[in-house]
Amino acid sequence: MNITVSGKNGMTVTDGLRDAVIKNVSKLGKYFSEDTEVRTVLSVQKNNHIAEITIPFKGIIFRAEEVSDDMYVSIDRVVDKIEKQILKHKAKLKNRFGANESIRFEIPPVYEEAKGEEEEGSFEIVKTKKFPIKPMSPEEAILQMNLLGHNFFVFTNADTDTINVVYKRKDGKYGLIEPIE
Repeated sequence: MNITVSGKNGMTVTDGLRDAVIKNVSKLGKYFSEDTEVRTVLSVQKNNHIAEITIPFKGIIFRAEEVSDDMYVSIDRVVDKIEKQILKHKAKLKNRFGANESIRFEIPPVYEEAKGEEEEGSFEIVKTKKFPIKPMSPEEAILQMNLLGHNFFVFTNADTDTINVVYKRKDGKYGLIEPIE
């Protein structure tokens, strides 16, 4: 695995922190191929030590963030959280596609995050994300949304070839937004 460790908000990553991240994240190597990119960002806000890991892999993005009062604890917890996501995803795929069917995913290019430029008016876009949208079923989109820990997910519906949105409702169920044709 190609592990990148960086600091955010002026945080300097010491050799000890870098070694701790590499040691802990390397445990996840059994789930991924050698060329898998792993991005780790460490930051401090007030007294909170934040560790964040992002692993884009075959059309799926595993992401977790942990906050504690000790950076080493945050690193340990975020790796555990990612491993739980991987195992949960693996079990769901096995249950769903276990009957000798293959699951084909495209490996996405590294997604880009950029800060949006300030617009005139009362609405300000503070962050812009770009990511590949691949065809999938609404069930796969819900799985991806839950893996990311988001409340909604934009995707191309494989059946209709239109852009759709799945979202988590307040009652805990899921909704689907489809365009009118």
